[in-house]
Amino acid sequence: MSDFANLTQTLEDAFKKVFTNYMNSWHMNETKAEKALSDRLAAENFNNVVWYLMVMIGMFSFIIVAILVSTVKSKRREHSDDPYHRYIEEDWTAKLKNQILIMENPMAN
Repeated sequence: MSDFANLTQTLEDAFKKVFTNYMNSWHMNETKAEKALSDRLAAENFNNVVWYLMVMIGMFSFIIVAILVSTVKSKRREHSDDPYHRYIEEDWTAKLKNQILIMENPMAN
């Protein structure tokens, strides 16, 4: 089993060296003008990425805040004369009154 682990490690190191050498030789073949151009393009693209991310995060934040505000406003404007809400309110108030009476008069039962 250790032979396979050593083989795997050896192959991994060999592939890393080949890839690193290839990438280093690829960059060595660039002229100064190409290097300056690629550096400038990389910097400009990075700036564009930052702006893009800022705009996307801003739009996402605006949408989330709008959804939250509209949800809070709709909850605040619930119709108190809605039969379902009146039923819940009456049911809870009746249960609360019964519990208070039971707690005040425990000997009455």
